[in-house]
Amino acid sequence: MSRSKEPSASSPVRILLVDDHPMILAGLADTIAGHPDLCVVGELDDGAGVAEAYQALRPDLVIMDIAMPGLDGLRALEALRRLHGEARVIMLTTLRGDHQMRRALELGAAGFLMKHALRKDLIDAVRAVHAGQRWIPADVACALAERLGQPNLSEREVAVLASAAAGNGNKQIGVHLGIAEDTVKAHIRAILAKLDARDRTHAVAIAVKRGIISL
Repeated sequence: MSRSKEPSASSPVRILLVDDHPMILAGLADTIAGHPDLCVVGELDDGAGVAEAYQALRPDLVIMDIAMPGLDGLRALEALRRLHGEARVIMLTTLRGDHQMRRALELGAAGFLMKHALRKDLIDAVRAVHAGQRWIPADVACALAERLGQPNLSEREVAVLASAAAGNGNKQIGVHLGIAEDTVKAHIRAILAKLDARDRTHAVAIAVKRGIISL
């Protein structure tokens, strides 16, 4: 990945930071503060206020954790891009699987930053994305390539699998999700086929590894 040049414009790149870990926020802000062509205009510890903060602050770039309690980064990204399609967003990730990254790209993420490589890549990633480029680290590219062409689970299938992972049987899943038991069985069959899983236990293990669900 080529190194990006500093922006030539006189005004600094305005950045909104979103992460539920105070140490990550502080580290991002400290690193950015060392570069006069960049500035932090806001910090949030949850995805719930991202769209409103973007409207108020009008940052050039948002750096947001992909996995947060409350409103996670994916749902916050979806809400933000629905209201502000021009928003440029870099997602922070620990690379727990390909599912979240694939979904983030579908929702319009401009790039990813690995949390273990922030000190090395942060500034170049910001400058590249601000210049209209994408920033896809090799780790993320490899994870995405491994599952290239494989179908994603639908939101309903993810909900069914998450309920199964919690120990619920088909009837309980149906009651919980408000669907018929036969529909649950159909979803389970589709999940097993999409994940190439032997049974629901194997499907849960695959889904956790790929970041589709968490336990």
